[in-house]
Amino acid sequence: MTDIAEKRSLSTRLTGAWAVYTERRMLIMLLLGFSSGLPFLLVFGTLSAWLRTAGVSRADIGLMSYVGLAYTIKFLWAPLLDQIRLPWLDAKLGKRRSWMILAQLTVAIALVGISFCDPSTSLMPIAMLALLLAFASATQDISVDAWRIEAASDEQQGAMAAAYQLGYRFAIIASGAGALYIADFISWHAAYLAMALLMSVGIGAALFAPRLAEAQAPIIGEDRIDAFTERLDVHGRTKNAVAWIYRAIVAPFVDFFSRHGWKALAILALIGFYRVPDFVLGVMANPLYIDLGFSLTEIATVVKVFGVWMTILGAIVGGIVIAGMGIMRSLLIGATAAILTNFMFSWLAMRGADVTALTLTISAENFSGGFAGTCLIAYMSSLTSHEFTATQYALFSSVYALPGKLLGGVSGFMVDGYAAPGPIRDFVMSHAPFLTEKTAGYVPFFITTGAMGLPAIFLILYLRRHDRPVAARV
Repeated sequence: MTDIAEKRSLSTRLTGAWAVYTERRMLIMLLLGFSSGLPFLLVFGTLSAWLRTAGVSRADIGLMSYVGLAYTIKFLWAPLLDQIRLPWLDAKLGKRRSWMILAQLTVAIALVGISFCDPSTSLMPIAMLALLLAFASATQDISVDAWRIEAASDEQQGAMAAAYQLGYRFAIIASGAGALYIADFISWHAAYLAMALLMSVGIGAALFAPRLAEAQAPIIGEDRIDAFTERLDVHGRTKNAVAWIYRAIVAPFVDFFSRHGWKALAILALIGFYRVPDFVLGVMANPLYIDLGFSLTEIATVVKVFGVWMTILGAIVGGIVIAGMGIMRSLLIGATAAILTNFMFSWLAMRGADVTALTLTISAENFSGGFAGTCLIAYMSSLTSHEFTATQYALFSSVYALPGKLLGGVSGFMVDGYAAPGPIRDFVMSHAPFLTEKTAGYVPFFITTGAMGLPAIFLILYLRRHDRPVAARV
């Protein structure tokens, strides 16, 4: 009877979790996710395609990619969004939505500016506008993330994260394939102008989003700052400046470590390690497809189209499972799935140019990626304080991306090292007849990337056992 009751209880929770997706906030979140995702490829892949077709050198295109560093260092100006209120807009819309609107309008203006540029004659105007676009886009991400976290309870963060990812993926399709189609049939200028018009989706969502009650909780340690400034005998503007710097930069970290103690280091390590297997795998995935002999059409159909929908499905299921089972259990499922799907890429390498094997591998990897992404977003959201939402979440999102990107940079050396003549290559090739000298290094490489997920599993188990303040919130 107990087992039946538990099954019914879980079924009831999952049914209630699905009902969350029908709420108005989820539609708003879907549209804001679309607005956040739209500029991303317009700074990276789509812009690179335009520059190359215009005859810009690969060296210059590579240098242009540095404008994307704005997404990595956005935690540096995130405190401004927590502390500064925009004149007039703040009174009309509130702190979060006013920053959203400012960022979205700036993104649209930058896209319009780029649409009137000609990279074949001068690259500098596009470079400056692309830099503005990247910073405005990163600022939009900060404000949207802050609104998402403050607009829903911890139990609903999984569904909010799934809605955000769904909108983001639709935007990737629009700014990737959609922009390329417009450029091919009309012009690149029309493509970027069309993308600027699509930013009206996000602007409308921000205007119709509910205004949030703003936190008025006392800031941890602020009384010490008052005592510190008194001891220094500073008053007036100097005292206000010291207090502002503390609230904007120091207080978010003091708040986080005071709530979690030294376990905060384990939490940050979990965030950093959680997506490492996916990040390192992702760098070598396309070279694997090419080296195995898949055609560009097969890669585009299975990976770029079908794979996107599997990611969306994984994100939606992730939101439902989080609401039904809690964040920490869902994190554990996502981390385990990431390891297993990395191993599937080793299997794919041994199968050769088998479209069925590619479809199965992409299905598993993209589904688990969408699932794990939703879990991580929900977890990071649950860790923030509403007094410092923008700053703390921007820090977490930077921490989660950095280790994987650093390790991803050496992934090619890893594959080449495993493919070099030696006992590892000889052993692998003797057990997989479809392997060649070109592809032999991929099998041990993807086993290695899968093993990179083990630290995350150990950290999740440790935090589930010892970090009761976090577990209590889920």
